[in-house]
Amino acid sequence: MDSISFHLDVISGVGSLYSGSVKSLRVTGSEGEMGIRYGHTPLLTIIKTGMVRLVDINNKEDEIYLAGGVLEVQPDNVTILADTALRADDIDEAKAQEAIKTAKKMLENHGSGDSDYAHALSRLADAMARLKVVEISRNRRR
Repeated sequence: MDSISFHLDVISGVGSLYSGSVKSLRVTGSEGEMGIRYGHTPLLTIIKTGMVRLVDINNKEDEIYLAGGVLEVQPDNVTILADTALRADDIDEAKAQEAIKTAKKMLENHGSGDSDYAHALSRLADAMARLKVVEISRNRRR
């Protein structure tokens, strides 16, 4: 049985990145990863850095990198207000790889209780999430 679709809006500070009907999406909120389909219980949560994975009404999969923000779920409408939202084609892979190297160097130079250590971990997670979106998108095109 085909899923009933719902409307999804992904909006960042620079504008709308996605607006359309989808069958499902997966995103990581403050309580962990969640899957959302039509009729989901209303929900408001903070988004963790990572990606939103969606399946549109034509069964086409898409990934969008998200860096923070808020997710609001209503039974037939979902809105993501992201601090940063990027499609795989908009991610500079070389910069993300360089950010990983820089963050790893920072981690080597600071103790685990240091605020610089926490900042480096955050930067590392951000860069790794960007590369993951690029990798998934590249593999899907093959």
